[in-house]
Amino acid sequence: MPGLLGKKIGMTSVFSADGKNVPCTVIEVGPCVVTQVKTLESDGYEALQLGFEDKKEKHTTNPELGHFKKAGVTPKRHLAEFKGFEGEYKLGDTITVEMFNESDFVDIVGTSKGKGYQGVVKRHGFGGVGQTTHGQHNRLRAPGSIGACSYPAKVFKGMRMAGQTGNHRVTVQNLQVLKVIAEHNLLMIKGSIPGSKGSIVIIEK
Repeated sequence: MPGLLGKKIGMTSVFSADGKNVPCTVIEVGPCVVTQVKTLESDGYEALQLGFEDKKEKHTTNPELGHFKKAGVTPKRHLAEFKGFEGEYKLGDTITVEMFNESDFVDIVGTSKGKGYQGVVKRHGFGGVGQTTHGQHNRLRAPGSIGACSYPAKVFKGMRMAGQTGNHRVTVQNLQVLKVIAEHNLLMIKGSIPGSKGSIVIIEK
């Protein structure tokens, strides 16, 4: 699907035509530069590689510098591939937020907020043990038995236990575009999207 790279700015709210207060997320989208054009003949599939946000040459590896110089663009911090673009694009072409229209529906791909090592109540929504008498002591939020048995004498893969929470790639589908502010490269998306302020997201049509 065609799309662009962007940066999450934060959340706000707008009033709809019928007077409802609608929460929305503001994303700075692009402008993105075409850094590579992939074709059936050379790569086996058709796609565009887009770059977002400039970075200094001293922070760029030599292979990356050669890649960007071949495209005739400055070094970019973030790269992503997209399929399904209509029309022909050349190296160095710029694609802006104007490719989106109001009332479009988009998919947002981002990295969720990391919450560190968490227990089963926060991580999986376990209810905890309700009984607090008969020697229950301080194990109200403990997971309890994990199903020990004689055969097979092991813990099955996927058992819900404590562990790292958040910091995963998350896709939220069918979010509505409320407003496109082309002069500032901003997109207002209905609802929330994964990630913290300043995190990089992918917006796909």
